[in-house]
Amino acid sequence: MRQVQIYSRRGCHLCNDALVTLEKLQNELSFEIVEIVIDGDADLEYKYGEQVPVIHIDHAPHDFFTVNPERFRKAFQALD
Repeated sequence: MRQVQIYSRRGCHLCNDALVTLEKLQNELSFEIVEIVIDGDADLEYKYGEQVPVIHIDHAPHDFFTVNPERFRKAFQALD
């Protein structure tokens, strides 16, 4: 099963919105969501800073700030 990682911060409304969108797409495309909160991790805070949410599909960067459902579907299906 594919895995989608979402790098997020506590209290981030864009992160919450992205997670809701991913959960809706999860039923359609069948993947596992792994949320990684970067708060308190100096390396991840340095790497992603204020770009969150950052979305990876199977550990490969996909997008940041928002999840565009159509672009996500195309990227996800291109992996098959």
